[in-house]
Amino acid sequence: MSETAYLNEVDDLVLPTAAKANLPAPRAPRAVAPRRASAKSDAGSILGAIMQAASNPEIDAAKVASLMDNYRSIRAEEAKRAYLAALPDMQADLPTIDQNGRIRIEKSGVLIQETKYARWEDINEAIQPVLRAHGFALSFRLSVAPDGKQNITAVLSHTEGHQEETTITLMHDSTGSKNSVQAVGSTISYGQRYTARALLNFQSRAREDRDDDGRAAGGVEMISEDQVLALRDLAASVEADEKRFCTFMRIERLADLPASRFNEAKTALERKRGK
Repeated sequence: MSETAYLNEVDDLVLPTAAKANLPAPRAPRAVAPRRASAKSDAGSILGAIMQAASNPEIDAAKVASLMDNYRSIRAEEAKRAYLAALPDMQADLPTIDQNGRIRIEKSGVLIQETKYARWEDINEAIQPVLRAHGFALSFRLSVAPDGKQNITAVLSHTEGHQEETTITLMHDSTGSKNSVQAVGSTISYGQRYTARALLNFQSRAREDRDDDGRAAGGVEMISEDQVLALRDLAASVEADEKRFCTFMRIERLADLPASRFNEAKTALERKRGK
């Protein structure tokens, strides 16, 4: 049902017969239906009219229920249009993560802020002001799948009422020396980052993201950030040159080390301690 036909039907239901006789001709369909500036107030008026009709025992309850269903459908469509209209402007203002893992915030081509990339929490802090400025909010839901894996669902909501969501299911990240609580926390942080990327489409050229994308798709799993730090500390304690050690391990940097080779790397460094 078109919005014009719906409004006429509300009039027919709410107004008494005597009042209808004094009304002008029914609303004619518009060739072009521009977005109404007073959409919220119109919606409130229509809902009020329907509620008034619902309180009248002479009006068929099934008819009122049908009008409510149509009202919800029209409001949902308006909310979706508002969401889609605001989305490109919001995405244009999102920060970019460059190839070195830094968060870059630009305005009209001018660099406003540059922050060293570390965790999802840093990215989240950078995107929140942009989301708020454009009427968006990002939230997450957590649940446990029947097989024990972690479900992380990201929900992107707009002030007009529409929302989109996406879910990723992950095994707990128990690599390194993480205890059970740390494993869950690491998995949730990872899932938040990548479900947010799926909804917002913020640009990231960081190697960490390319490696993690492979892991999410079932590719080679790389060592965690904690494991990188552990190897770096171990290398320093045995006075090993990190760059030469990476060459020895046939990788460009420690973050490129597959998780399956973590113990091999530790053993190689410990062997140097004994020399």
